[in-house]
Amino acid sequence: MNGVLTVHVEGIGWRSPGLADWRAACALLHDGGSPALLGASGASPAVLPPTERRRAPETVLLACDVAGQACAMAAREPAQLPCVFASMHGDLAITEHMCMTLAANPLELSPTKFHNSVLNAATGYWTVATRCHAPSTALSASGATFAVALLEAAAQAHADGTPVLFAAYDAGARGALAEAMRAEASVGVAFVLSPERGAHTVAALRLRHDGSADADDVPAQRGGWLDAALLPLLGALAHGHSARLRLPAGRGTALAIEVLA
Repeated sequence: MNGVLTVHVEGIGWRSPGLADWRAACALLHDGGSPALLGASGASPAVLPPTERRRAPETVLLACDVAGQACAMAAREPAQLPCVFASMHGDLAITEHMCMTLAANPLELSPTKFHNSVLNAATGYWTVATRCHAPSTALSASGATFAVALLEAAAQAHADGTPVLFAAYDAGARGALAEAMRAEASVGVAFVLSPERGAHTVAALRLRHDGSADADDVPAQRGGWLDAALLPLLGALAHGHSARLRLPAGRGTALAIEVLA
């Protein structure tokens, strides 16, 4: 893509250890703080029935929680919104459990664990719970996950001329996989992105995919998408300020983001 895409942020959802929503995150950012990168999120999304909340893994709870927050802030009906859900690691806790079970007692592998291990598990829970029949996308792109998914959501919004729900989430893990992936944070963020400015618009994002050689200068994310490159985006949205930043979007490429307050 050689052009520029501008999308309008209508709603924001947030969940991280100690921060239950975007309002709490804004208060922390206004005070000069940063979201905690250790611990569980405590997410318990109302959109899921109690039975589903009990059996869903943390990645699903995170995704559905922030997605619901963003839709509520944007005053958009979840059932009408196409969605893009993105996770860098998927559910590492379940993946490790399955690996350990297969190595020790393969016949004891839980069908529910297997069901929850797939990358599109959160998308499935969300679309079933909200009765959403609009298109849904689940993707992962290693350290470029946030940038690639944001660009995908923006492209869909412009291609179809409709708002799109975008949610990025990852849960902390324990054990060998957590150490290898450096996955300690349980964090979720969601935006409702519209191709047009509307009554609920809080900011605009101008996106440009940069495949130039200097894109290699963009620092790789350190095992998660919430890093020093992304925090300025959240800070600009919280303060209502304009900002420019670049996120890794794959080898030799970056996503240039301009926040227009």
